[in-house]
Amino acid sequence: MTFKANPEEFLLNCFKVAIDSADPRKSLASFLPSLPKGKVLVIGAGKAAASMAKAVENEWGSKVELSGLVITRYAHGLALDCIECIEAGHPVPDDEGEKAAKKIYDMVGNLNKDDLLIALVSGGGSSLLSLPCDGITNEDIKLVTKELLKCGAPITDINIVRKHISKIQGGKLAERCRAPVHALIISDVVGDRPSDIASGPCSPDPSTFEDALEVLERWNVNVPKNISNFIRLGIEGKIKENPKPGDSGFDRVYEQIIATAMNSLQAVKEYAVSRQLNCISMGDAITGEAKDVGEVIAGWAFSISQSDNLGIKKPLLLISGGECTVTVNGDGRGGRCAEFLLSAALKLASFQDNSLQIYGVAGDTDGIDGVSPHAGVFFTPKTIEQCKKLGINPQKCLENNDALGVFEPLNSVITTGPTLTNVNDFRALLIL
Repeated sequence: MTFKANPEEFLLNCFKVAIDSADPRKSLASFLPSLPKGKVLVIGAGKAAASMAKAVENEWGSKVELSGLVITRYAHGLALDCIECIEAGHPVPDDEGEKAAKKIYDMVGNLNKDDLLIALVSGGGSSLLSLPCDGITNEDIKLVTKELLKCGAPITDINIVRKHISKIQGGKLAERCRAPVHALIISDVVGDRPSDIASGPCSPDPSTFEDALEVLERWNVNVPKNISNFIRLGIEGKIKENPKPGDSGFDRVYEQIIATAMNSLQAVKEYAVSRQLNCISMGDAITGEAKDVGEVIAGWAFSISQSDNLGIKKPLLLISGGECTVTVNGDGRGGRCAEFLLSAALKLASFQDNSLQIYGVAGDTDGIDGVSPHAGVFFTPKTIEQCKKLGINPQKCLENNDALGVFEPLNSVITTGPTLTNVNDFRALLIL
């Protein structure tokens, strides 16, 4: 198969390459430390927690006394030999997650200096590892999370709030542990900062209570009274701040990023080049409102397709990663990747150039785009024309946050099921 003979299949293969390059079962073992003298406690949280734990068991299960607990999203679990795996709610935390987080909190507190804590951290851990501070309920956290998600707040803002109302996040899990901590992290955030991934349970927190209040005020969130009172007491100095960078307690904490969106983009670029295709990576930091980002990248792709004066040789694969946001105004099931790609397809269609040969794909590497059962979607130069023939108004679908109302009837969806990894979104436009 070549990219010219079957552009859609080529793009779907690119998406698979991006996912496979981030699979911890293929790479995590090389990042494990030397075997310790004492026992090893393995804890974790995130969409990749089960696959990461499986990788630890495969490498160390016969060599050392292993025990522990990891929390992952519903339908993301695996059968493990000596590490317990519990499934819980995401992106809104639930009671199962709270109970499991409390169990992890207690386990970590029982370790001594001769033991070793292996912390497996991946995207989704902020919701899954939800243990409210005293005076706050899990229901309070659910309410504020729903509000922040609905208004389109970026995950970095959401996590600033989460860190300050959790007993575990914002470095407090590592702070509680007397043993050395070896954290292995799969990054799903722009910048790959450990403190931002799963709200940084093993990372000192540079943000403050004042920052948390600023986020809530900027997004005009209806804050539960327990949370607003707690943050106010923190600002007044009556509740201890999260541990900060430079805290000597973190001298025994080692954090290592084992997979990133940039790694996946590089793998896709190598795949494209091996098939004699030019490739430009726009990097892994493309963020913003999904529909706006779709318009901008589609506009650039159109310019490339029309000009030989840009110093860019065609055919070309234009790839990017990052995490867009969606401000929910309608009642559709779009997902940020589907919304991005519908906006891009509409932008390209607006040029009314029947000669355009531009194909696109966008998907979340965790296998779930928004609340739909799909990982992502793809389009061809005929997508908008085809959906109009079916009586579908693609612009109205976009306005209603219902991109799937375009892609599902055309069978232009990608359904992978849970991939058990998560390095955020992958997007590609193929310009022939």
